[in-house]
Amino acid sequence: MTDDKDVLRDVWFGRIPTCFTLYQDEITEREAEPYYLLLPRISYLTLVTDKVKKHFQKVMRQEEISEIWFEYEGTPLKWHYPIGLLFDLHASNTALPWSITVHFKNFPEKDLLHCHSKDVIEAHFMACIKEADALKHKSQVINEMQKKDHKQLWMGLQNDKFEQFWAINRKLMEYPPEDSGFRYIPFRIYQATTERPFIQKLFRPIASGGQLHTLGDLLKDVCPSAVAPEDGEQKTQVMIHGIEPMLETPLQWLSEHMSYPDNFLHISIIPRPTD
Repeated sequence: MTDDKDVLRDVWFGRIPTCFTLYQDEITEREAEPYYLLLPRISYLTLVTDKVKKHFQKVMRQEEISEIWFEYEGTPLKWHYPIGLLFDLHASNTALPWSITVHFKNFPEKDLLHCHSKDVIEAHFMACIKEADALKHKSQVINEMQKKDHKQLWMGLQNDKFEQFWAINRKLMEYPPEDSGFRYIPFRIYQATTERPFIQKLFRPIASGGQLHTLGDLLKDVCPSAVAPEDGEQKTQVMIHGIEPMLETPLQWLSEHMSYPDNFLHISIIPRPTD
């Protein structure tokens, strides 16, 4: 891969200042103070909220505590989506800190998967990496790795260790020089205005004529409503890691440098603010 290490570092160390408050109907022994945390964009809510849980459990009656879950303005937040994606999709044009409400009861079974331990997050994370490598390299890279390499990817993410993670992940971002890129780009496109979970299909980084496909090419093919008509105004924003990449950016470069640790490009399509 082309080594723009500064970009990889900037993506890894992206943080969202967040204010957690307890839902008003939760029964507490005393008033629950809000809890502030800098959330890593690349991680998962249930992986980094142990301190939040401890903070609020101190004021709760033990019999009132069941599985913790989070919501933002009435929307339950899916823990298996990376934090940065959740923010871009639901809150990117709101003032910081991001205000998240904490619940300990009435788990929304229809909206959220259960997450009883970090093993569940690890299994989900590794399944995503394996799916991404099936698209990129027919699973050859991940299958050639040892169990300890898989564990190092997970521990690097869990412990927020950039070098530990990228020592292994680098191999997943390489391809034979004669190929000019991956077989297919692992991506998921999420739209704030639809109930559909996400769009995902096979898309090659290189066109049949040999030229590099761009982000704009992908959107025109997969989600044309996200691209402004020739004579029209852009009604949406296309966000990856909190920024709007230029539509001319080669998809291969984005996949190598702007993918989340699960090796997918998570792309949010949100309405452009009108003010």
